[in-house]
Amino acid sequence: MPNVHGVTLSLVASGQKRTDAEVAVVAAAKTEGGVRLLGQALTEKRAGELAALLPQFGFTGGAGSTQFVAGEAKDPADVLLIVGLGAVDADPTSEQLRRAAGVATRTLAGRDTAVIDFPNTTEDALSAIAEGASLGAYAFTAQKSVVPETSVPLKQAVVATTMKPNKSLKAVLERAATVARHTKAARDLVDTPANELYPASFVDYAKAAAKGLDVKLTVWDEKKLESDGFGGILGVGRGSARPPRLVQVQYSPRGAKKELALVGKGITFDTGGISLKPPASMEEMKSDMAGAATVLHTALAAAELGVSVKVTAWLCLAENMPGGNATRPGDVLRMYNGKTVEVTNTDAEGRLVMADGLSKASESEPDLLFDIATLTGAQVVALGQRTAGLMGDDAAVAAVKSASEATGEPFWPMPFPEEIREDLDSATADLRNSGNRNGGMLKAGIFLSEFVESDGKRAKSWGHLDVAGPAFNGGAAWGFTPKEGTGFGLRTLVAVAENLA
Repeated sequence: MPNVHGVTLSLVASGQKRTDAEVAVVAAAKTEGGVRLLGQALTEKRAGELAALLPQFGFTGGAGSTQFVAGEAKDPADVLLIVGLGAVDADPTSEQLRRAAGVATRTLAGRDTAVIDFPNTTEDALSAIAEGASLGAYAFTAQKSVVPETSVPLKQAVVATTMKPNKSLKAVLERAATVARHTKAARDLVDTPANELYPASFVDYAKAAAKGLDVKLTVWDEKKLESDGFGGILGVGRGSARPPRLVQVQYSPRGAKKELALVGKGITFDTGGISLKPPASMEEMKSDMAGAATVLHTALAAAELGVSVKVTAWLCLAENMPGGNATRPGDVLRMYNGKTVEVTNTDAEGRLVMADGLSKASESEPDLLFDIATLTGAQVVALGQRTAGLMGDDAAVAAVKSASEATGEPFWPMPFPEEIREDLDSATADLRNSGNRNGGMLKAGIFLSEFVESDGKRAKSWGHLDVAGPAFNGGAAWGFTPKEGTGFGLRTLVAVAENLA
């Protein structure tokens, strides 16, 4: 599934001078009286002239707005692209800069070079601009026989800065490029159709992606899954002609004293099984493996960055199909940690594969254990398309909140009310995999909490990330976020690893 990820990032000193770029990108803030241009690209006089002119085009500086303007002799390029940040207090926030840079590079698809002259006086601001620029320069074209020029990502983004370029700034740029590249690779996996991405081909992809990095892959095929007692993964996958897999991707740098374990839901296509989904928008269920894509590329990014913490990713891969051998409502599965689950809804399958993965991951007693999954429609109902649900113990919730404040990926902490557990009681088994609709997102998390242990061993801290909405954008592109796969959560989990180290 080769795809072009576009954009090479580089640095240049900011200032009013001509560049070789086709386009110079300038940021604009929305004010009560009109528009205020920011950065060092334009002379004060030129900035004032444009601030007076832009409202006549209907440009207000609102977040995500754009306006092309012809450049003049003293401008950095023959064409200026003005990008709105929205209302700005003293200085733009990192997320305002990140999104605006993404808007710029998305808008400039089909072009070769652009210089982005946004205000940045800190490494955090510079990192945000570089990340946004790279994330916005993306299109999934691997399935197209003819690629329109307007779908070819911008080739080179030169980030202008008033800070003196040095090794430290170069490292900031390189980290931003690495994390963005792995985020875009996760998007590729989400966008790949299920006739090409299924458990066995996902394994092949993981092996190829890991080549040259200091990581070790271990694969459980259907026979080993059976012999080792992974009843949840086997139960979900047995309706498909394509058998399930479990993959461990382990990065173990010398001297690492702590471990971050990550479990990703990898349902390569979700029909709902015998509890069949309605046909509307079922094609989007190719995205139900976004969690596995995220943890795979989090581990690979950590290895490439040389993060000094052990990162172990678990990819729980299965295809949920209503075949003749499929799990039926009322069947009982024995999970990896020995607990039995009555399957009352085969479309609540993600928690079954994740339960096995969590139990296995707990055996090493990691310092932090997170699972990430496109788990429930209830998450979208509760928090919308852009905000993920965050559940778990206090330490895990705090770790994600701290990291997400830096990355700009929104997570909202949710409770685990004690009374909800009763609805998972089963007369037949230890528990059932679904109950009534009330508190569906919380109920799924409470179900998973039953499996954060195996043979008396537990993770020191555990958190659950429900990214059903943010992982797949079914609407129009916005900020640095494209249509379809978004790669949401990867940047936050990389930051969690760095903070743990």
